[in-house]
Amino acid sequence: MVRILRREGDVAKRSLWQKIKDTALMDLSVVVRGVGLGSLEQIEELLLEADFGVPVTLRLVADIEGEAKKGRVKTEDEFHNALRDGVEKALRAGKSDPSLTFAASAPTVVLVVGVNGAGKTTFIGKLATRLARERKSVMVAAGDTYRAGAIDQLRLWASRAGAQFVGSTAGADPASVAFSAIDAAVARNIDVVIIDTAGRLHTQDGLMTELQKVGKVIAKRIPGAPHETLLVLDGTIGQNAVAQARAFGGAVPLTGLVITKLDGTARGGIVVAVHEALDVPVKFVGVGEQADDLEPFDPGTFAAELLETE
Repeated sequence: MVRILRREGDVAKRSLWQKIKDTALMDLSVVVRGVGLGSLEQIEELLLEADFGVPVTLRLVADIEGEAKKGRVKTEDEFHNALRDGVEKALRAGKSDPSLTFAASAPTVVLVVGVNGAGKTTFIGKLATRLARERKSVMVAAGDTYRAGAIDQLRLWASRAGAQFVGSTAGADPASVAFSAIDAAVARNIDVVIIDTAGRLHTQDGLMTELQKVGKVIAKRIPGAPHETLLVLDGTIGQNAVAQARAFGGAVPLTGLVITKLDGTARGGIVVAVHEALDVPVKFVGVGEQADDLEPFDPGTFAAELLETE
């Protein structure tokens, strides 16, 4: 179940549905006569503000307008259901399976990528914890060799999760770290290897080239690996997340998205926008800093909570 956190008493954290009610549906005539052009324009503005992006917003509004013209959207509840169903439909379109892919024979290799500050290290710790609770043996590899602090932080998360840890020294070749970790995992019969990478801006071509090298080295060591390449995105950065996703997707084949810091619904539309832009499934949503604050993504639950009525 996806849990979108909301701070009590924080006006900025009002649900998207509440904002729609307070603006586009405030006039009782909208409910009596059905959704009109003026209301649709206001709804369009609110969806754009919520970071659904232009393509998704235009399609959602067009669908609702079509339903309204057919007489199927006249009441507040009918409008709410139509919008919720439209969001869910968008998230289920294309590649949308949120389940992790595991290799036919161990180890499964999971490569984790993203920009600085997106929450990669925390996500790796949460994923390791989750997999360990599923009775899988886990190894975590510190492929971020640019920051000694990142190595220490990852070691601590691995320890908490009961996962094995392969460290590195600052300045070491990230591809070599990945190769060594897979060697160790094979020797120790580890089920899943999670490999961290250095946080990098999507505009840093040199680091993107290095990331490609890491992927190639992993594939050379185990054909078909990495079995998952997960991009971690900060859910609070809005449409910049789409640009980041496209840049990373151009460097390495992405298999899944992880949206972190989703602590309110005001801009939750970015989840839909990124999925739409890349046709890559959202696999996890991070909703806090604790080890258990990682939720498998479910489109129906997410759409319902994004448009929660209370």
